[in-house]
This record gives sequence, C-alpha cells and structure tokens, in this order.
Amino acid sequence: MTDSDTQPGRSGRAVHEELPAPDGLPANLTFNDLIARNKRNSAFLVLLMIGIITIFGSSLGVLVTAWTGSQTEEGVQMPAVIGGIAVGAVLGVILAIIASVWSWYGGSNAILRMTGSRRIAKEQDPQLFNVVEELSIAAGVPMPEVCLIDDPAMNAFATGRDPAHAAVAITTGLRQRLNRDELAAVMAHEVSHIRHYDIRLGMLMATLAGIIVFVADAGGRAAYYSFLFGGGRRGGGGRGGGSGGANPLVIVIIVLALLFAILAPLCATLVRFAVSRQREFLADAGAVELTRYPAGLVSALRKLGACRQPLRHVGKSTAPLFIVNPLKAAVRRGRHDSSTAFSTHPALSERIQRIAALGGGGAGD
Repeated sequence: MTDSDTQPGRSGRAVHEELPAPDGLPANLTFNDLIARNKRNSAFLVLLMIGIITIFGSSLGVLVTAWTGSQTEEGVQMPAVIGGIAVGAVLGVILAIIASVWSWYGGSNAILRMTGSRRIAKEQDPQLFNVVEELSIAAGVPMPEVCLIDDPAMNAFATGRDPAHAAVAITTGLRQRLNRDELAAVMAHEVSHIRHYDIRLGMLMATLAGIIVFVADAGGRAAYYSFLFGGGRRGGGGRGGGSGGANPLVIVIIVLALLFAILAPLCATLVRFAVSRQREFLADAGAVELTRYPAGLVSALRKLGACRQPLRHVGKSTAPLFIVNPLKAAVRRGRHDSSTAFSTHPALSERIQRIAALGGGGAGD
C-alpha cells in the first residue's frame, strides 16, 4: 500500500463512495442513511429526555403538594395535586430549556477546562495539524481547534456545538504511541463526531441527565432532613388528612409520582448511555469512510484497549465523550470488552467486528 492510500483525503477513490453497512443493518444502507438515521434517533431521544424531565418535574410538584398539604387540617386535595402537576411540568420544561441553552453556548469550553485540554498552534505539532486538516477537508467541515491533554493515558475526544465551533483533543500519551495511520484513524473518529452533529447531542443529554440526577439527590436529602427535624408532626384528624378520608385517586397519583421520581434518574442515565454507545458505532463507521483504511482504526483501538493508565482529569460526566472509557474502573481492570445498559461505550470487540464489516474484512489484515 502506498503512502497516499493511507493518508486521509489523498486517496484516488471518492471519499464519499458507498461502503458496506455494519453488521445488523441492511446491506444497502449508505453512510448518508446512517447519518439520517442517527439524526432521527437523536431527535427522538432528545424528546424522550425532555419528556422524562417534564414528568419528573410534575412528580416533584405532586410530592411537594402532598407534603405541604399533609401539614394542614384540610389535607391533600385534588385541585392542589393538579396544580402541583402543572407547576412542576412548567418548571421542568423551563429548567430543560435553560440547560439546553447553557450546553449550546458554554458546554464546549467547560468540557475543555474540565479535561485539562490546552489549545496548541500548528508549529507545536505540524503532523497532527496536517492530519486533522486533511480529514476536515475530506469530511467537508471547518478545521476544528486542536488541543492536547498533558496526560500519559491514551485517549481522545471531540467537543463543540456544531462544526464551526468544534475542537478535537488527544492525550500526549496517545499521541506518542500512534503511528500516522493510527493517528489519522483516531482523529477521523473524532472528526466524524463533529460531522454527524452528535457532539451537541451528547452535551445536551449529559446536561439534562445531570440535572435530573442532581435534583433527585437534592430533593431526597431535603425530604430526609425535613422529616428528621420535625416535618410531618401535624396532629391527625384533618378532613382528608388521614388515610381513611383521602381521595383514592390522590393516593394513586402520589404513589406514581414517588415511583417515577425515584426511577427518573435511572431512566435518564440509561437513555444517555444508549445515545453514547450509538455515537461511538457511527463515528467508527465515519472514520473508515474518511481514511479508507480500517486496519488503522482497529490497530489504534487495540492499543487503547491494552492501556492500563487511567486519565487523571476526567469524571463520569465527561467520560462518554472519549473514544474509549477513560475511568479508572474500566481502564485498570481491562473492562473495555464488556458492555451493558450502564456502559458508556460499546465493547471494543464488537466495534472491531463492525469496522471489519465496513472494510470488507480488511480490518484484520
């Protein structure tokens, strides 16, 4: 294979030539179909997450209404419960909108700061800049900012609300251990995230899920301390206050609200992780399309999977952004080949199999 065959954007074949679809998908599915499917699924999952946060707000409204109503002689009344549902839903939607605006305008820079990424100039790493520039031209997106993370761990990620406001970052540990083909494959994976507009989706889902988890935790603590320090000491006997006089429908609504308030953080987390896993599969496919050399990505993923050095400046909120799970529990115990509903990334073995399918078996060469 010649040098031009392995360099992104320099192949004699058309960059957007149709390639075989991954396993489990129709054989005539093109990359444009995959991107369109990803956008449709993304829209559905965003609506699902907004629905979860709205119902979660309604549930909290019901629980607050039930709590305050239980402190009065009148007890919990149906009009108050309906009002609690409406107020909670409105507050949930407002909170979701505020979170969406923040993730749109401030999320990218916040992520770069949280991960310790620093922007670099072309003269500091000409080869890295050349690779990213070639891939950007091939993908038809603006050149993203290039960042380094001073860390011996091996990982990379991309961020940005759209291709015009994007950045790619790679750890110094990974940068030092990859040859040019592997570097091109990793950067192609990250540029594909940018090209598919799924970076902003990941930031939005992380923000919304984080809000649900935070509010649930804060609400649970507030309820605990309120009960611990004397809440609910109202003398009984109020009309509708005791279980005997309460409206059965009110009781059912309160029980359902409590159940959903408990389950909402779990549901939000599962939806977020499902989005993250699908993003990785699609970015792998995009990397193969851009580089035309699946073996480069397979080799890079194997190096990433063999690394046992966890990333220092990373938390659960930013872990799904990286090309492989950067958390200590996954890296040091070699859990990259296990994947469950609670995993932020697909199993590496499954990713490699899909890449091989896209390359017509060439990934194993």
